[in-house]
Amino acid sequence: MKSLNDAMNRLHLSRQAKVEKQLAEQHQLFGADGSVPLSNSELAATNASVSAVQNLEDTSHKVAVRNTKRERSKLLPARHIERDFFLCDMFDYAMKDDGASMEAPIFTLATQPDLSVWHWESKDGNRSVTVTPSVQGRATQFDKDVLIFVVSQMTEALNCERQDAKNRTVRFVVYDYLVSTNKPTGGKEYQRLEATFERLRGTSIKTDIKTGGQRVKQGFGIIDSWSVIEKSPDDERMIAVEVTLSKWLFNAVQAHEVLTIHRDYFRLRKPLERRLYELARKHCGQQALWMIGLELLREKCGAHSHIRAFRSQVLEIIDADTLPEYRMSYDRDKDQVIFYVKNAKKLADVLNSKNNAKKTMA
Repeated sequence: MKSLNDAMNRLHLSRQAKVEKQLAEQHQLFGADGSVPLSNSELAATNASVSAVQNLEDTSHKVAVRNTKRERSKLLPARHIERDFFLCDMFDYAMKDDGASMEAPIFTLATQPDLSVWHWESKDGNRSVTVTPSVQGRATQFDKDVLIFVVSQMTEALNCERQDAKNRTVRFVVYDYLVSTNKPTGGKEYQRLEATFERLRGTSIKTDIKTGGQRVKQGFGIIDSWSVIEKSPDDERMIAVEVTLSKWLFNAVQAHEVLTIHRDYFRLRKPLERRLYELARKHCGQQALWMIGLELLREKCGAHSHIRAFRSQVLEIIDADTLPEYRMSYDRDKDQVIFYVKNAKKLADVLNSKNNAKKTMA
């Protein structure tokens, strides 16, 4: 076991040193004001455009370009495009999200500690969730990245018929998690992950939503426990960790109650953007579009904001058009939001089939 841990440690340090060297040659991911600047590819494209315009004889064009500010990218930069062969082989599987937590607003959209108890009930009264935070606050939409990573790993193992996939405890290398979820690999991310584990463990759920055909009636944490298995020999950073899923979530994975999500989900900056994408992915399914009233959408998102503020936030996201795979529009007269697929052919095919069905019925 010691030799295995030593081998994992050497492998991790080698891979981490390579990526950290690449990142050191890049511009800082975050500015002093906390904003995210343009990625390297965006900078290259911007600089090339500026050079081309500056070669023009028109002096006014030169002055205009020189005074033009770079626009902030609507998405987070793709931080780990260049990977070595081992990482590509390891991470070329579909990312999965569990259907249960996609349906109910378990995770808070707040970026500050949320200490409020949240209760949600479906309109038909058949499903309800009560979420109670710990003193450290309710688990956030960004904390959910851990579950998506673990669920994806476990689903892939189930598809490969690995026997260890039947165990609720999952061991993984922290560096692999950071790369898979498009996060920086600096020391602060390791500290943030520890706080994430604590919020996931401390957030208590009481629900009557079944997973895998079973209803877990008692209150339970999103994860049962977590522990550090391996630490760096040079500092306190955790290299490998173990996470034990709750029975509720584990049942959903074992029953394959999961949906594939787009990897650009991890590039979405706002918690609300991520939640809206989840709902679109969950409810559109094989359909081309899905309509929902704004008030009901606010409830499904678990938003605390007033309906006017929520409407403004949704309209900003509609204008930015950042959701992977889906677009949104707003019907002001009906106060409805329409989600529809970006694939124009699929959208046209579904709409044509509906029109033909109506004509047949008529």
